[in-house]
Formats: sequence, structure tokens, C-alpha cells
Amino acid sequence: MTTFILVRHGETIWHTGHRYAGMSDIPLDAEGQRAADALAEWAVGAQLDAIVVSPLIRAVNTARPSAIALGMPLHIDPDLVEVDFGVGEGKTISELRPDYPDEVAAFEAAPADSPLPGGEVGRHAITRYLGVLDKLRERYPAGRVLVVGHGTAIRLAVSELIGIEPNRYRDLMPEMLNCGRTTLEITDRGVALQGFNVPSYTPGSSS
Repeated sequence: MTTFILVRHGETIWHTGHRYAGMSDIPLDAEGQRAADALAEWAVGAQLDAIVVSPLIRAVNTARPSAIALGMPLHIDPDLVEVDFGVGEGKTISELRPDYPDEVAAFEAAPADSPLPGGEVGRHAITRYLGVLDKLRERYPAGRVLVVGHGTAIRLAVSELIGIEPNRYRDLMPEMLNCGRTTLEITDRGVALQGFNVPSYTPGSSS
């Protein structure tokens, strides 16, 4: 059995304004860095065997304090990047709607199948994420692996793994906390969801 702790990166200035970051390489803000430090405090007692991270700077800087605290390397996997939101990068839904009313409506109705113009199909992100988890299961068949990635891609992948229609991920998982931890135990027999979106940090706290 391999245990995966999937973590969304810490907060960025775009996320406070509900802007799609996607493939844009936006750094953590001060609150995001505090959350990353809190995640590291949790990691010290988590008995981790590996830390694997998206190459985007907001994910790397979220994972780095945990790696330093444990004296472990960061393994970067490009397949853990966020969904590419195309014309939505850096914008909010309300800003997109006037120029792309039909496309936004399709995206909101079926986000796994109907990307924003120029964006990635959500099901492609599922394939990427599950491929990473398969490789890690082979490498750590009885291990505990921290995977630091992105909110939309994680929710899509978790939906697929636990048997939820991915187009419904926003209905059933409307929010993913910055540095929220989702724990999955995966064996050849199936997947057990042991925790979803467990906070590592309370915004506004000092630690």
C-alpha cells in the first residue's frame, strides 16, 4: 500500500482575487509562505519517504520548507503542473464571461471536458496525475509520499480515483484549501480516501 498526501500549494496574490493561475508561474505571497512553513511543521512527524512537486514556483516554494525540515530532496515532476486555463490565465470568470459567454458556460457545466479557449482538457490533467501516482507506487510500494501540486488538477484526479464523475468536481469539492492535505491509500485492490482537504494552517495565524 502506498499512501499519498496530496497538497495544494500555498496562497498567491492571484488566488486571493480568484484569478486562474494555471500554468502561469506566480509565486507565493506572505500568507502562502506562512502556510508552507506550517506544512513543514506537520511534515516533521509525518514519516514521509519522498516529496514530489510540480515545477511551478508556487508549488516548489510550498514544498521546500518540508524538504529542508526533513533533510530530503525535492523530486520535481512536470506532469504535476496545474491545468492550463488558456485565455483564462490571470483572469476571473466574471472578466471572461463578456468575451466568451458560450465557452465559459460550457466550462462551468463540464469542466473536465470543455476547456476555456486555448486551455487543456481536464481529463488530460487526470491522465498526467494518475501516471505520476502509478510511477510513485512502483517506487514506494509501502511508502508515504507528499505530492505538492494544484487545486484543480488534484480535484480532478481525486474524483477519478474515488469514482466521482470528474465534471462534478466543483459541485462535490467546491474548495481546496491552500496547503490542505488530501490522503489516499492506494493498493492493487483499490483506493481509500482517508482525509480530504485537511487544513495545515489557519489563515491569519502566526505559525
